[in-house]
Amino acid sequence: MNYTYRTDLYKTVLYILLFTVAMAYVESALVVVLRELFYPTGFEFPLKDIPSWMMLMEAGRELATILMLIVVAALAARRFWRRFGFFLLMFGVWDIFYYSWLKLLIGWPTSWTDWDLFFLIPVPWVGPVIAPITVSIVMIVVGTSIISLFHAKLEFRPTRFSWIMAMAATAAILYSFMADYELILRQEEPRGYNYVLLGIGLLLYLIGYIHAYRRAAA
Repeated sequence: MNYTYRTDLYKTVLYILLFTVAMAYVESALVVVLRELFYPTGFEFPLKDIPSWMMLMEAGRELATILMLIVVAALAARRFWRRFGFFLLMFGVWDIFYYSWLKLLIGWPTSWTDWDLFFLIPVPWVGPVIAPITVSIVMIVVGTSIISLFHAKLEFRPTRFSWIMAMAATAAILYSFMADYELILRQEEPRGYNYVLLGIGLLLYLIGYIHAYRRAAA
């Protein structure tokens, strides 16, 4: 890898990280305002009765956030899997800085086990803050690894085994987030979080990725 190539890569990563950290601030600032309106004494479950139009607007904001990450990742690279690597990197950094900004702005979360509402599509996702943070760390590691493979002139091609592991991992983690969605919709408190499913999902992701990585680096 020549000097100019490395420099371009570092610039691309730097610009992407700056965009992602700034976007995380915008997201967290909006959440601070919403919490001040509906949870002036602090966010907690069960959820308050929020107007349906505002919930739809919030769901639209979530979709817009994902779209922004996809578009920037598409601009950062030409090939699909390299774009996917940038997307994973950005998503992980965005999520971690989202909570970092909340901590700086309002002192929340107070602990890793504080519960939060993560997402609304297609149903509410809930769980302790440590859950999405852990997933984000894995996304950053995998995304950075995929980007590094391409810049080492190696081809990343997931195997059938990798796809199976990834789909099983996704199902396990999503179920851990969505298991109590009916309780949330009925404005009831969620049950305890299933950390075992989270751990299984993360392990399956890593197994599947390592298998694909070793094939690419061989």
